[in-house]
Amino acid sequence: MEINRADFVTSLARYGDFPGRGLLQVAVVGKSNVGKSSLINRLCRRSKLARTSATPGKTRLINVFLINERFHLIDLPGYGFAKVDKQEKARWGQMMQDYFTQAEELCHVLCLVDIRHEPTQDDIQMNQFLRQTGVPFTVVATKADKISRGARQKQLAPICRALLVQPWEIICFSAEDGTGREALLELLARLTGEETEGE
Repeated sequence: MEINRADFVTSLARYGDFPGRGLLQVAVVGKSNVGKSSLINRLCRRSKLARTSATPGKTRLINVFLINERFHLIDLPGYGFAKVDKQEKARWGQMMQDYFTQAEELCHVLCLVDIRHEPTQDDIQMNQFLRQTGVPFTVVATKADKISRGARQKQLAPICRALLVQPWEIICFSAEDGTGREALLELLARLTGEETEGE
């Protein structure tokens, strides 16, 4: 699979109807500044498709992208940003709850964690939430270019323990050098049926 077309559709403060809703959805979740927007940009080879920021907590809305006119990538607001007040955190929690209970088109979630650090309590809670709701997910370890290839397996061990996954189930990804892009595209092809059509 290759992404030939990627379009920004809309930003939502609350999940609801939007143009083209009804197609399959793949959501991207992770803590603030883990690299969700950078991953989307690298996947789509569009440097400014999703807005990136050096400041954590930039994405406060649900951002919708149409990929190959076949499915939607849903960029969900980052969690765990310490400088956000309780009211904002509560609003974020409600937004996420609304999304996961209403998005009938959701078929998979990409859970992003920073390969350099052990998962936070917020990462673990998101993992538990997805398991409880039964939503299929794949753990993506971002910023893989920041450590040597040989050190990656060692770094994956605490991620596997905390999130109850196996090393081979994790996709190591780098928005800088493209590590893991092909693996993610293969996953998206399987999820959206493009794999069988292209054969």
